[in-house]
Amino acid sequence: MVGLSRFFRYSFGSALIAAFAVIGLGGLNIFTYHRFTDEAAVATLEFAARGPRSYQVVITPAGQSQLGVVLEGDEWQLDVRMIKWTDWLTFLGESPLYQLDRLSGRYVDIEEARSKGQTMHELNDNSGIDIWALARRAGEWAPGIDAAYGSSVYLPMGDGLSYEVSISRTGLLARELEGGVRQ
Repeated sequence: MVGLSRFFRYSFGSALIAAFAVIGLGGLNIFTYHRFTDEAAVATLEFAARGPRSYQVVITPAGQSQLGVVLEGDEWQLDVRMIKWTDWLTFLGESPLYQLDRLSGRYVDIEEARSKGQTMHELNDNSGIDIWALARRAGEWAPGIDAAYGSSVYLPMGDGLSYEVSISRTGLLARELEGGVRQ
């Protein structure tokens, strides 16, 4: 009987330590996300043709250094991960969070997209436990999280084109820039 009591005590202690470890690692991962309150710029994209339907893209995420990638296709697509809090956390001042996820090229024609595939580049740094993936799996069981979802925007690629991508509480918006100035 004493051995069984000791077993339960150690099991409970181990489970408690494991739970704190998951919470701690999830807390570290949440620092890889950015806060926004209204509409906020998240990135600019500049395109230079390399050949037919091939573009050198310079993406500059807000507050970060630029990254150069190559995309193939007719359009570019930027995806983000979003975490929206429940009303009571929003009332306490918690803003929704976002994290850039990936940048990819896409073809307008579906048959061409199937035969040629996509060029994709990962933009996030998922260090630690992926809080977004956990929130999506937990669904309504995740305390304080109203929704964890993805949002995308896509527009045509073209030599010399530039775009500013912004995020709002509902998702991404993109606007073409003319000469580096918002239209």
